[in-house]
Amino acid sequence: MKFHSSHLSYCTNIHPAETWAQTFVMLRTHVLAVRDRLRAAGSLGTEEAFAIGLRLSAVAARELLASRNLAEFKDWLAETNTYVFTINGFPYGSFHGTRVKEQVFKPDWTERTRVDYTMDLFRILAAVARPGTGASVSTLPGSHKTFSADESVIIRHLIELAEWLETLAAETGQDFHLGLEPEPLGHFENTAETLAFFGRLRAAAPDTEVIRRRIGVNYDACHFALEYDAARASLDALTAADIRISKIHLSSALALDPRDPAALRAIRPFDEPVYFHQVLLRRTDGGITRFIDLPAFFRAAEKREMDPAAFDEMRIHFHIPLDAEPAAPLRSTRDQTAEVLRWKKDHPAACPHYEIETYTWGVLPDGLQRPVEEQIAGEYAWVLANA
Repeated sequence: MKFHSSHLSYCTNIHPAETWAQTFVMLRTHVLAVRDRLRAAGSLGTEEAFAIGLRLSAVAARELLASRNLAEFKDWLAETNTYVFTINGFPYGSFHGTRVKEQVFKPDWTERTRVDYTMDLFRILAAVARPGTGASVSTLPGSHKTFSADESVIIRHLIELAEWLETLAAETGQDFHLGLEPEPLGHFENTAETLAFFGRLRAAAPDTEVIRRRIGVNYDACHFALEYDAARASLDALTAADIRISKIHLSSALALDPRDPAALRAIRPFDEPVYFHQVLLRRTDGGITRFIDLPAFFRAAEKREMDPAAFDEMRIHFHIPLDAEPAAPLRSTRDQTAEVLRWKKDHPAACPHYEIETYTWGVLPDGLQRPVEEQIAGEYAWVLANA
């Protein structure tokens, strides 16, 4: 849907689907049900096109490009007055119902399979995106720190993709751009590391303008809140460095006061085996201590290798629905997401693509879980009320 001068969708990675057949069923059921809820609420006009933030696994992408699947999908988009302007290309393989954790970073940008998968996603966008909407893919921030990846290979592959996108854009007239998504413990994870990485990427590129046009940042509000990077300062720094804001994920993280024993007990139900839930604790002097996952934090606390009471804030990579704060003593970082939307008002042309992303619906503790279409519609309502 149009979002002032931009486009707004929700990311379909909230719905389990790994093959194209499963994905197409999900689109015909869940996605259209969300659209109909928004129309009934008056948030979407009856004749207004509804935007889809598509998630495709590598298997689904290959299947969609095969046979008549792509032509049938294009026909369905026209029939339903829906459109795709962005694809979440971070998770390559299975994303629900199994241990995802560090696997979501594999293959990373040192591997040829990551390049080929991302090209497949852009080929799909070249075929289905409406003229003038632009077409973005979001992806991981190169690699994960624990992989000790060879950055020179990451940069070489990104330059290759940028040059390929430049050619594709010239052939189609569409504005294609890739958004690298900083995340805690990613190869680059916060504002300072992102600025430094893009400096090295540009220094290695034969044409920095091609990099500027085709490679940018997918700014995830949850992730930057986890890093304690204030939204306005971070976005201002990225744009001042002439780094393209390819897409903004509207999302929030779990937060609490680690000095409160009741709050530490309350986060136990959020420790689940599917996704990474990185923990970042801030000391009163501003220093940050990181744990790769909630179980690592609990082990350190139980062994008294660290004292939670030494910190004044604790944030956990667990996406919380934007319209539903967890019960006290827990809270979320959605104030930072609201600040992103205030920044948008001041910079209406800075980013073309916005996406609500709360993929954790299937693992939310009982008190936060609602019917999925109800949750998504509620998040839209919150975003539109704060826009």
